[in-house]
Amino acid sequence: MAKEEHLEMNGVVSEVLPDSRYRVTLDNGHELVAYSAGKMRKHHIRILAATRCRWNLSPYDLSKGRITFRHIENKRPVAAAPRRRY
Repeated sequence: MAKEEHLEMNGVVSEVLPDSRYRVTLDNGHELVAYSAGKMRKHHIRILAATRCRWNLSPYDLSKGRITFRHIENKRPVAAAPRRRY
């Protein structure tokens, strides 16, 4: 069981800051500073301004968060390719 439960929020990156930190505006209008999760750094997932992401917030400090997922916009779901018969 987790030590503490995190709050999950969605929002938009409004500014890219140094040291892989980001200024974020949540969907409810709240602003905070967030950093990218370790797996996102490891796999070199790029986060630019105006990118929609999902954040985890600690219930103890609502001014800081961690980016856990980047939503890819304007991309349709991949459908299974039709099988070819030879």
